[in-house]
Amino acid sequence: MLISSAIFAQEAPMPLYPNGVPNSKPTPATYIEKNDKGNNDEHVTMVSIPTITPFIPAKGTANGSAILIFPGGSYSALSMDKEGYSVAKAFNSFGVTAFVVKYRLPADDIMIDKTIGPLQDAQQAILIVRKNAAKWGIAPDRVGVIGFSAGGHLASTLGTHFEKLLIEDKDNISVRPDFMVLLYPVISFGPMAHVGSRDNLIGKKPFKELIDLYSNEKQITTNTPPTFLVHAGDDGAVPVQNTLMFYDALLNAKVKAEMHIFQAGGHGFGLNNSKNKDKWIDWCKNWMEENGFNTAPPIPPR
Repeated sequence: MLISSAIFAQEAPMPLYPNGVPNSKPTPATYIEKNDKGNNDEHVTMVSIPTITPFIPAKGTANGSAILIFPGGSYSALSMDKEGYSVAKAFNSFGVTAFVVKYRLPADDIMIDKTIGPLQDAQQAILIVRKNAAKWGIAPDRVGVIGFSAGGHLASTLGTHFEKLLIEDKDNISVRPDFMVLLYPVISFGPMAHVGSRDNLIGKKPFKELIDLYSNEKQITTNTPPTFLVHAGDDGAVPVQNTLMFYDALLNAKVKAEMHIFQAGGHGFGLNNSKNKDKWIDWCKNWMEENGFNTAPPIPPR
């Protein structure tokens, strides 16, 4: 769907799994996707058919870099506009092709194993982007991810659990992101966890092994992608210690990382922190350029 040829082009959503969703049960008749629009946002719940929506930069401005966007919402909803579509347009403004992922929310009603459902969708999304890189004019080695809140947990899980493939990959395409951008992310499922996100993904009485597995500060290796982190010190929902722990673990593993902690801003501010005049998207753009993720000449799409 062409929104504005002078700014960007939003294509139609594509199903992540054209031939059937893995790890799924028959969807009950009562499990119907809901879309609640209001308060300058769009919240989606009860997702059973995951999709990916491409946002293409204005003609002649794409630089070959790409980013997959995972909106947040405690693993119970998706903030599709504030942490999805608007973010895609912001990355388009400096030449990055963006993809908003509407992933399945963990639910026993529709999944055999709800703990792996969102990660399957994240792996499938990056596989699709890399497989179709030539079509979209994307460099396969400059595909990153960004996630907000619980979407940040999913993005960081993709960036730390990529060696365990949970989907079919006949072409042996890597599902490791080349870089990660994490906004007020849920990282740990330990004492500093956002309890709602943890309960929704792994249950209210999980085994310690599952808590440790999805505490992503414990999963960092020297092969973890370079990471850009943003949080607010007064976040009352997801403690800022989540970002601090992840950053510290990245440093210990000698992984390139940059962290910005706002003095104030609370949780869920999306693109614009009303408590600060600076824009994290500008810092992110500079960081991407500094690390070679946003500087190469454009690749013409096929």
